[in-house]
Amino acid sequence: MTKIKTFYQCQTCGYTSPKWLGKCPDCGTWNSLVEERKEAVRSLGKSEPISLSSITGEYKQRTSTGIKELDRVLGGGVVAGSVVLVGGDPGIGKSTLLIQAVSGLSKKCGKVLYVSGEESPEQIKLRADRLSINSSEIILLSETSLEGIVNTASKISPKAMVVDSIQTVYTQELVSAPGSVGQVRDCATKLMLFAKSSEVPVFLVGHVTKEGAIAGPRVLEHIVDTVLYFEGDRGHSYRILRTVKNRFGSTNEIGVFEMSDSGLAEVENPSELFLSERPLNVSGSTVVASLEGTRPIMVEIQALVSPTNFGIPRRTTIGVDFNRINLLVAVLEKRAGFYLGGMDIFVNVVGGLRIIEPAVDLGIATTIASSLREVPVDPRIFVFGEIGLSGEIRAVTQAEQRLKEASKVGFKQAVIPLSNLEKIKNNFGLEITGVKDIEDSLATLFP
Repeated sequence: MTKIKTFYQCQTCGYTSPKWLGKCPDCGTWNSLVEERKEAVRSLGKSEPISLSSITGEYKQRTSTGIKELDRVLGGGVVAGSVVLVGGDPGIGKSTLLIQAVSGLSKKCGKVLYVSGEESPEQIKLRADRLSINSSEIILLSETSLEGIVNTASKISPKAMVVDSIQTVYTQELVSAPGSVGQVRDCATKLMLFAKSSEVPVFLVGHVTKEGAIAGPRVLEHIVDTVLYFEGDRGHSYRILRTVKNRFGSTNEIGVFEMSDSGLAEVENPSELFLSERPLNVSGSTVVASLEGTRPIMVEIQALVSPTNFGIPRRTTIGVDFNRINLLVAVLEKRAGFYLGGMDIFVNVVGGLRIIEPAVDLGIATTIASSLREVPVDPRIFVFGEIGLSGEIRAVTQAEQRLKEASKVGFKQAVIPLSNLEKIKNNFGLEITGVKDIEDSLATLFP
């Protein structure tokens, strides 16, 4: 039996109500409740339970996209039947990346379907010409109806499919407008079922809000297998592809790209790229060995400390957590005896990177101290370590990988947590100094 249910759903947080409300009681957004209709079908309950030992799981071979950085964040390549969601700001390069990916997949596997609900085939052709992509195995389809997309895909049996974007697709079973929570959820679910049943990997492009999150409540992230965020500042040519969720590989992996006239170029050694324009013998600059997923990256952190002209000092951060900076400033004042209460502090991670791991704490504190004292850090030295509220320098993970990457780039000395130094088996030709607290580290870096 089929029963039609009518309800009102918030397009911001997903809250449902039996009647229309001007303001969402959950998130407080005005005029966000939209009428949704859903046909509820009762399950017949024919599924039978199966013991775990009786299931013969087969390893699914991964297919390379021809883009090493994309393969890295996917966990080694595309898994058959997987659903990958790619989000990012408008114009950052999502469509460019995916047209390059389908070009590589078409060379290895054969026919690939590219569905666009926002652009005409002629517009996609212009982008492909700019990227020097011309393949008869890439099939373009300008369609927004989910039923039309699935029917076409069933007829041509592609080896992979791209839907750009999921917010433009609608199913005729719902009366709500494309992009609503109900439409996005149902369309994504049916595309997921199509991918699993046909073993065709599906890439979905998701719009983002002005806050940088995938538009709508987190229904898409729960449905798909992998979530990738395309990050970057339009003022920089670098783009970071970050893994947020991956059922077939590790999370928090990143891929580094550089936007050029001929498309997105892979950056195989991002450490050299981010340090290429680093100023030497200038105060307020420190190199930190950061770890993104399984990849160590040497990044430069800059700080500018100056007396404030207002009653309340400013704290501005780009690429690092604002609250973390306030915590480290408090530690420097309490444990190192610095006076920063009347100082404006600006901290920036060079290259448009966003670093969230606590191993960069020592680098941030060192950079602030260097700018305040007007004493540069030796350009041959790099640091890493987490700082506690008592001023102690705590150990971090994968210390030897960080040291190995720094040695490849050309650094000669390292200041690291003392507890990490005691466990290191190979110094990779570096002169390593272990420090136990913030006072010890500052005395080592600024003798």
